[in-house]
Amino acid sequence: MSRVLKLPAAAGSPDRSGWDTLAWQAWLEDRLTEDWRPGEWDGGHWLFTGDLANPRTSSSTCRTSRCRQVVISGNTFCTPCGEHLRASGLTAGQFAASHRPERERSARGMVTARCSITRDDQQCVRPRHCKGMCATHYGTWKYHAARGTEETWLRETAQPHTETAPCLVPLCPSPAYNSRGLCNYHARQWSKDNRSHPADASQWAPSQSPYLAAHQFSLQLLDQPLRCELLYALQHTDRWTRSLEPHRIRHLVRDLADATTLLADDIGPDRLRGNDAGTLRTFTRLRTAVRTGFEEFTGTPLDDPDVLDLRFAGLRTVAGNAPRHMPGTADLRTIHQPWLRDLLRHWLTTSSPRTDNFSNTMRALAIASRTLAQRPGEGLDPAALGFTDACAVVDAFRTALRRDGTAYRSSQRRTLLACFFQLIDYGRRSGHLDTLAGAFTRDPVQHRIRLEEEDEDAIGKALPESVIRQLDTHLDTLGTGEVQGRRDIPAADLQLLYQTVYILLRDTGRRPLEIASLPRDCLETAHGQTTLIWNNHKRRRHRRRLPITASTAQTIRSWQACRSHLQLPGTGDAYLFPALSAYSSAGHLGANYISETLRTWVDSLHALHAEGVDAGGNPLPFDRTLIYPYAFRHSYAQRHADAGTPVDVLRELMDHRSIAMTQRYYQVSLKRKSAAVAALSAHVVDRLGHPAPSSPGTYELRSVAVPYGGCTEPSNVKAGGEACPIRFQCAGCGYYRPDPSYLPAIEQHINELRADRETAQAMAAADFVTTALTAQITAFENVVDRMRTRLAAMPAHEREELEHASTLLRKTRAGSRPLLPLTVTTRTHTPPS
Repeated sequence: MSRVLKLPAAAGSPDRSGWDTLAWQAWLEDRLTEDWRPGEWDGGHWLFTGDLANPRTSSSTCRTSRCRQVVISGNTFCTPCGEHLRASGLTAGQFAASHRPERERSARGMVTARCSITRDDQQCVRPRHCKGMCATHYGTWKYHAARGTEETWLRETAQPHTETAPCLVPLCPSPAYNSRGLCNYHARQWSKDNRSHPADASQWAPSQSPYLAAHQFSLQLLDQPLRCELLYALQHTDRWTRSLEPHRIRHLVRDLADATTLLADDIGPDRLRGNDAGTLRTFTRLRTAVRTGFEEFTGTPLDDPDVLDLRFAGLRTVAGNAPRHMPGTADLRTIHQPWLRDLLRHWLTTSSPRTDNFSNTMRALAIASRTLAQRPGEGLDPAALGFTDACAVVDAFRTALRRDGTAYRSSQRRTLLACFFQLIDYGRRSGHLDTLAGAFTRDPVQHRIRLEEEDEDAIGKALPESVIRQLDTHLDTLGTGEVQGRRDIPAADLQLLYQTVYILLRDTGRRPLEIASLPRDCLETAHGQTTLIWNNHKRRRHRRRLPITASTAQTIRSWQACRSHLQLPGTGDAYLFPALSAYSSAGHLGANYISETLRTWVDSLHALHAEGVDAGGNPLPFDRTLIYPYAFRHSYAQRHADAGTPVDVLRELMDHRSIAMTQRYYQVSLKRKSAAVAALSAHVVDRLGHPAPSSPGTYELRSVAVPYGGCTEPSNVKAGGEACPIRFQCAGCGYYRPDPSYLPAIEQHINELRADRETAQAMAAADFVTTALTAQITAFENVVDRMRTRLAAMPAHEREELEHASTLLRKTRAGSRPLLPLTVTTRTHTPPS
C-alpha cells in the first residue's frame, strides 16, 4: 500500500498532494468511538452487526407475531410470511395475529436438513448434500458404491461427524456444504464466478464477503484507508439520521470495491451502479463527512468556505438543548459583506444557536445585506456605516417580502429585525465587531415595527357545521389506506386511533399538539360530569380541565381499552396516543401524522358540498384545503359563539389569557353583517306581529337592541337602550320592533314569564300581577306565532338564508353584550396533593 495519499489541488487553495496515508488513517482511527470499532476481526475482515433492539439500524423483525425473521426498512413481512399473506385473503392485521409459521426458514447461506448417517443414536451434524448425506459421507459412499460395498459401509463402518466444517470464506456463519469447503450460498456464488474467471475455491474464498443478513454489512472488500474513512463517516451519519440502512451500505461497498479513498475527485455518484435515491443520499452523506474530517486533519478547506454544512454546525433543537444535525447547507455567498459573513461564522461556532433562531438570522442577514449593498460604499467597510444606514436597514425590514413575493406578517418582520440587531450586539459584546461604527445602531423608539391588526374579513377560519356533518358521515373510512404508522400497529387499531383523534379535535377545540400529547389517564369524573385533562403547551399552562360530553368521554374510553393491548415503544406509555415509531423523540403521536392522515382522508372523499347552490340549483363544492386540524379549534369556538355562549365563558373554554382573543370569534365581517341586516330589515314586525319593515340604515341607526327585539323609542335610542320609559315591558310598547333573529330570546322570555306567573299564583299575589303577566305572555306568543307563520310560508332557500342571517346577528349581539363586574379568582380546580 502506498504511504502517500495523492489528491488533486483545489482551485485557489494550497496543494494538498503528498499527505501521509498512514497519518490520515491513524487520525481517523483515533476518532472512532467504541460503538464504531470493528465488531469482529479476523485476518483483515470487518463485519458489523446491527442490534435489533437499538433503533440505529433500519432493520426489524417480521410483523407476524410468531416469526423472528429479519426484514429491512420498508418491508412489513418476511418473504415466506408475505407469500402466505397473499394466499390467505386476510387483512394484514388479522394475518399477523393468527399466522403460525410452519418452521423457521433458514438463511440463504445455510441448510437446515442434517446428514442422515446415524450411529448409536447420534446423527451427523453436517448439512445434507445428496442422497440424504453430507458432502463428506456422500463422497465416501460413491467410493464404496463403485466397488459394491456401500451397504456394508453404511451398516458397519460409517461414522457420524460431531463437528461442522466451516466455510472457507472468512467469518461466514454457514458450515461447509460441499467437498470444496463452501457453504450453500458461496457454492452458488463460486459456480457463477468460475464460469468467467476460473479459480480454485480455496483461492477464490479469501476475497469474498461472508453471508450477510438484512441487518449486517462487511467492509472486507475495501482497502485502507477507505475502510477507516467509511467507518468515520458512518459514525457521523449515525448522528445525522434516524436510522442506518445496512442494505444501502452493502451496495456502496460493492460499488466502491476498487476505490482507495472517498476524497478523490473521480469518486462520485457516477460510480454507483444503480440510480436508487436512498443509496445516492447515503453516499452523499458519507462523502461529506469524510471531506469535512479531512479539512480538520489538514487545516485547509476542500470546498468553498462560504458554504457551511449545517450537520457540523452544532445547532440546538427548538424544544431543548440537544444538538440537532440539520441536513443541507447554508450559502453565505448571498451575504455581500465579508464582515457580516465572518460575524455569522463566529456566532454559529461560539453560541450554538437554536435551529429556528439560525433560520431567522440567515433571512435577516440576507435582507440587510441587500440593503447595505445599495448604499454608498456597498456596506463593505463597517467603520464607514452610520445611523442613516441603520435606518435604511430598518425600512427594508418594514417592507420585506417572502421568496414568493408575498409580504411577511408584521410579527415576522419584527422577529427578523430583532434577530439582525441581536447579532450585531453579540458581535460588539464578543469583540468581533470592534471596527463597526458606533452610529450603526438601533433606536428603540424610531426603529420599531408596529403590529398590524388582522383584516376582519380574514378572521373566520371555522368549518361550516354542514361540512363537519358530511365528514361525520364518512368517519368509518378515516384511517384506512396509506396511513402513517401502519407498520407499528394493526390496521383496525390504527383506524380507531385516528377516528378518536378526529372526534377529540371536533368536540374539544384543542390544538393538534394538545390532542396528540394527551396523558393516558386524561379523564376525570366528579358529580356525574366528565372533564378532559390536557396541557396548554403554547402558553405553558398544564393540567387544564375542559368539560366534555358523555359521548366524547365514551370514545376516549373505547380507545383506552384498545390501547392497553397494543405492543408499542415504551417511551409512549404516559400518553393516550403513543408514538407509532421507535424513532420518535417525543414519545407521543406526532402532530404531523394527524395532519397528513387527515389530508389523505379528506382528499379521498367523493364529494364535499359547501353552503348554497349555483345558478342551476346544484350544490357548490367545498374547498378541501380549508380542512386541517387547527380549523376544528376555530369551529369549536365559532359553534359556541353562534349559540350565544357568553364571551367570558368561552374564554375559559378556549383557555385564552386575553378576552380580546376570544372576542374575535364573535366578530363578523362588515360585508356579512350588512347582508344579514338587509335580509332581516324586511321582516321586522310591531308588538302586534304586523309587518313593520324598515330600511337597513334605519335598522342600524334609528333603533337599539333590547333583550327581546329592537326599539325605536327616541329617548331610549338616545340612551343606547338604557332609558326605557316603561321599564322594558316590550310586549305593550308601540316602539317595539322584533324580527326573526330574536325568536330564541322571545321564546326563552315567554318561559320565564310563565314561571313568574306560577310563582305569583303560589304567593297569592294580587290579580293585577297575574293578569299583567298573562297579558305579556299572550302578546309575545302572538308575535312569535305571526313570525313563524310568515317563515313557514317562505320558499325553503329564502327561509334558510334568513335563518343564517339571524344566526350571524345573534352572534354579534352575544359578543358585544355587557358583562357583569365579576372576577374569576380560581381558573381551574387544583387537585389535592
